[in-house]
Amino acid sequence: MHGRGRNEASKPEETAAKALELRSLQSQFMSNHHQKIYTQEAIQLSAKLLGINPEAYTAWNYRKLALVSRINDDSDPSLVNSIIDEELGVVKKALDRNPKSYEAWYHRKWVLSKKGHYYTSLENELQLLNDYQKQQLVNDYQKQDDRKHDNLRNFHAWNYRRFVVELTETSAEDELQYTNMINDICFSIYSAWHYRSVLVSSLVAKKADGFMPKETIRRELDYVHNAIFTDEVKQSGWFYYYLWLLDQTLKMETPLRFSSWPSDGSIITTFCSESGSFPLILYFDQAVSGVNSSTVTIDSELQGHEDLVWEPVSDNKNSQVDSCVWVAHLKFDSREPCFSRNEYKVKVSLGGIVSSMGCNLSTPYEFVFTVLHTVGESSQQGIVSWTDGFDNWDDAQSKDLNSLIALDADAGFEWRKKAIKIEIDHLRNLPDSKFGKLILARLLMAEETMISDDAVKGFHYTEILQLYNDLIALDSWHAQYYKDEHSVALLHKVTSSTKSMSRHLFRYRKMNNIVCLRLNNLTLSRIAAVEKLLFVQMLDLSHNELHSAEGLEAMQLLCCLNLSHNRIRSFSALDSLRHLKQLRVLNVSHNHIRGENPVDTTRYLCSSPLSNSGEVGREVPCKYWDVYLVLRDFMEMKQFDIRGNDLIFSGEEFSSFVRQVVPKLVWLDGHKLTN
Repeated sequence: MHGRGRNEASKPEETAAKALELRSLQSQFMSNHHQKIYTQEAIQLSAKLLGINPEAYTAWNYRKLALVSRINDDSDPSLVNSIIDEELGVVKKALDRNPKSYEAWYHRKWVLSKKGHYYTSLENELQLLNDYQKQQLVNDYQKQDDRKHDNLRNFHAWNYRRFVVELTETSAEDELQYTNMINDICFSIYSAWHYRSVLVSSLVAKKADGFMPKETIRRELDYVHNAIFTDEVKQSGWFYYYLWLLDQTLKMETPLRFSSWPSDGSIITTFCSESGSFPLILYFDQAVSGVNSSTVTIDSELQGHEDLVWEPVSDNKNSQVDSCVWVAHLKFDSREPCFSRNEYKVKVSLGGIVSSMGCNLSTPYEFVFTVLHTVGESSQQGIVSWTDGFDNWDDAQSKDLNSLIALDADAGFEWRKKAIKIEIDHLRNLPDSKFGKLILARLLMAEETMISDDAVKGFHYTEILQLYNDLIALDSWHAQYYKDEHSVALLHKVTSSTKSMSRHLFRYRKMNNIVCLRLNNLTLSRIAAVEKLLFVQMLDLSHNELHSAEGLEAMQLLCCLNLSHNRIRSFSALDSLRHLKQLRVLNVSHNHIRGENPVDTTRYLCSSPLSNSGEVGREVPCKYWDVYLVLRDFMEMKQFDIRGNDLIFSGEEFSSFVRQVVPKLVWLDGHKLTN
């Protein structure tokens, strides 16, 4: 592993002799352990065993018991230090045998952190670790074999170093200098770059002297250039530091309201035939908490907004507090007379929202929209067709599109823009390499996100897409990753301006001219740019290469979704759709969805089908359990199509099951259901 060469094979008779010796040692050791014998001879025998097999965790536990039996609060300090030094010596021999032994490193930490004792050896531990790692690095460097930096690639050793640094209260600045020393000798040590990122993050977070974000990022970018320009083939600097620095350059210290629906200045329509609510959606550039009726206030003539409940929209089951997307439902009452159009202004004000990093919303913000309550019918009439009934998006509608997709601008981008521009110029001077192409594509994407002028927005996307096409050809092992990134770039290109987006927008006249976005036949393998698509009600993603519906959960207005002819393999890949409470039409036909998918382990993270919690009175066949977990939330669904998948989803049994789970279903696989 990591360049460690295999030992030359031993002769059979030597192997047999060693095995016999090891079995004899283990037998004697286990006898001592069971009888709780902690004599000097027994302790030495355990040390001999660990010298042969450092992974013998029972032997390490035995030594812990032996050490505790030999030391108490009244022990002479010199005796304590002698016992501890002896124990550390045993650990060192074990690490010489296997420098990546979990058990040995853990035991060394346990020895040094034993409560109630402070050993003089602790004062020398960090220096010994410095000398040990430095000497190993120098030896390997002199051999011109940087593949064998086992002790420097060893994350156990680096974790242990952080432990010792904390005990000795060594400053982060001193440790940063240590990473300088390591990188000066050899810059291909992954762990050194990772450790440096941890240290720099800590110093910036504490706002240490000389470590403000702007100056620190510029200094660190200049530092990493030395590694990259010396040998661009080495990937440690690229992946373990440059990408991290790029993320730090783009990351704002405070959260921004990225987009919302309804957007500022927009007009939304509700119908007299309806009685209920419509969603308010807030989309932030980073996960936030504290979104509630006190931090988001509503000023409106509409009734029912006083106790508005905001909920996070996240496909992460462990995230109950922080989310990028938050939704609430503003109620309206259809019982009032509706002989004419009724207009209501709604003002939404934000303030006091906190990011997962503990930073407050950059500035208080408010937006105003109009609710138009009018005569009409929005409900689905007949079966929804994905081939006809669409009208083109006209120029008059395109003028209103700006308000629907407008995002917040931020003055804090200025120094970030300059930093990104400098890095792009540097990367263009490097010879062609897959790492250089990948980082250049990332940098160009980052620059695009910071452009606010519509006249120049989208200029880089042609080059970005070509870079990812080149990478797919250059590095077939990571082709799927590059395809995903290509999809992200393509979707950002489509949504970069009203002109480019309007080419994909239509009105579906059979459902009161709802907004339809058609992104079919684009070879998309990943969903992105949803913050600009919150207004979309009908979405066609058919004939792509999607493996999951992840990302669509933010599109709370979606009532019709076409995912047919993709590469979805299981219903658990559709789990994020559970958040789309307005979904009426779902087409997942002609995918690769199987009734039994043993590879898809996410199903076992759900409640057992044998459990009655929350499912009293309903028996769900095991083979349909994944289907049930997705469909049970679609109480208003009228149309569902799953043709062209596993045969388990055809036949009367499945049809009967779906009708029980989705009681309002009218159309299944293109056929109207009988009562």
